[in-house]
Amino acid sequence: MKKFLKSAVGLIEQFIITFFVLCLVFTYLFRIVSVSGDSMLNTLKDGNRVIVNAMDRKVENGDIVVIDLNNAVTFAENETLEICNGLNKTVVKRVVATEGQTIDIDFAAGIVYVDGERLYEDYIELGLTHYDGGAFTGKYPITVPEGYVFIMGDNRSVSMDSRSEKIGFVSVDDITGTVILRFYPDFAFFS
Repeated sequence: MKKFLKSAVGLIEQFIITFFVLCLVFTYLFRIVSVSGDSMLNTLKDGNRVIVNAMDRKVENGDIVVIDLNNAVTFAENETLEICNGLNKTVVKRVVATEGQTIDIDFAAGIVYVDGERLYEDYIELGLTHYDGGAFTGKYPITVPEGYVFIMGDNRSVSMDSRSEKIGFVSVDDITGTVILRFYPDFAFFS
């Protein structure tokens, strides 16, 4: 009986340690996020579950990121940055341009340019970029300010993203991590 109790206590101890370590890992290193909405179709769908690397704050063009949108950042009339209240929600979007890069959008043709080069976006399946959300109307091409990124959803006709005056530029400090894996309902890795 003593052997059984000792074994049971050891098993419970291992379970508690494992649970504690998993809690730490999924609190500080990785997060599980549920996708809500259709703005990232066909890459991510409503209800998908993804794992986010919370330690990766250095983002690059093409990265899919999770963002806390508390502020909307656009240009004021005098071309300085104007910060207003944002959507106050968490979203999943793709980084299209980073600080110092110039972005231009030909809304008539539906083509996005970064630093004068056309983006070939094989992840866009549901239409080109014809929707202008009003954040920078008449100001394109624009240069992304230091400490900010320009984000867009893959489903450009419905995505509320940096084109919208409710979002504009996104501070890198508001990025909570980079999506590395979709695990529900199926698996897909993202670089």
